Amino acid sequence: MMLVTAATGAFFSVANHSPESRGVNSKKSSFGSLQVNSNSPRRTVLNQLPDWSTAITTASLAQRMMLDWKHKHNDTFGLGKLIQDGFVFRQSFIIRSYEVGPDRAASIQTMMNHLQETALSHAKCIVLMDAGFGSTPEMSKRNLIWVVAKMQVLVDRYPTWGDVVQIDTWVTASGKNGMRRDWLVCDSNTGDILMRASSLWVMMNKETRKLSKMPDKVRTEIEGVFVDSPPLLDGDSRKLPKLDETTADNTRTGLSPGWSDLDVNQHVNNVKYIGWILESVPIQILEGYELAGMTLEYRRECRRESVLQALTSVLQNADSDLANSSNVECQHLLRLESGEDVVKGMTEWRPRFANRINNNGQFPEVM
Repeated sequence: MMLVTAATGAFFSVANHSPESRGVNSKKSSFGSLQVNSNSPRRTVLNQLPDWSTAITTASLAQRMMLDWKHKHNDTFGLGKLIQDGFVFRQSFIIRSYEVGPDRAASIQTMMNHLQETALSHAKCIVLMDAGFGSTPEMSKRNLIWVVAKMQVLVDRYPTWGDVVQIDTWVTASGKNGMRRDWLVCDSNTGDILMRASSLWVMMNKETRKLSKMPDKVRTEIEGVFVDSPPLLDGDSRKLPKLDETTADNTRTGLSPGWSDLDVNQHVNNVKYIGWILESVPIQILEGYELAGMTLEYRRECRRESVLQALTSVLQNADSDLANSSNVECQHLLRLESGEDVVKGMTEWRPRFANRINNNGQFPEVM
């Protein structure tokens, strides 16, 4: 079972559950002004500068307009807040132009990054994140870090450029030594559910790279924030056929992490694994379908020097007639070139824009 740290999951404890007691205050920044003595007879570098007053006034006005917009939307954009007596953390994000694809919809990597950011913001908000990436103070003393063992995601609809998404997240105990983190993603404007996700996290010793039981002092730190609730998504317990180069429909080799793919624990960010898996998905699926759900099981950690292979097997054939096609399921394996499994998974794909096909079986014209 294993392992990737992007520590989204697990660093949770609260000494005081009152949202007011955990509020975060932000300071307004202000622009200074440049003064140039235009009456001076000497021609210096300074007195040849243009008049910045108009630009500064315009920038200050834009800044005030943005702050006013945030206030009207009751959102802190990057700070988040505790709700439900401090047991649930809420944070909002606006979908930027560089986070969308050709269809103007956010990518699955964008959404997973926002889930990760919300989890870490939760840990920071409840003042339980020590020097480690999501580790509590008692975990840091013992060189323990959180690693993800399983991730399940179900996407109802992808937000598009300019949409504001609201993400709620909470944590629950999972057995004696694990922890579950759930996320609920909604459209901030309509309240519609966009995405649901559930993850299982365990502890690993940062020095020995072995899984660890949860020490009693760590359990004492974090148990006060646990929510007594069932998983947001039901587990997928299906047994999959063996996947290797002889049964795979597509294979990508020579995959390796770059420096920017590492987190502060020197692990490959777990969102990178999803990108690698998608590298081996047949192009006709990527072009004609969108990812509707996935289940990933992390078996082994990946380090900076690792070289990997991504294998994909299509369990249901993609249909070129999107108006009449059904969902497609794929099986995935990400492994080291030496043969050890890193991530095993399943994805489900639905026809892209299927809900926009008209009664004649045609896509509506783009105006």
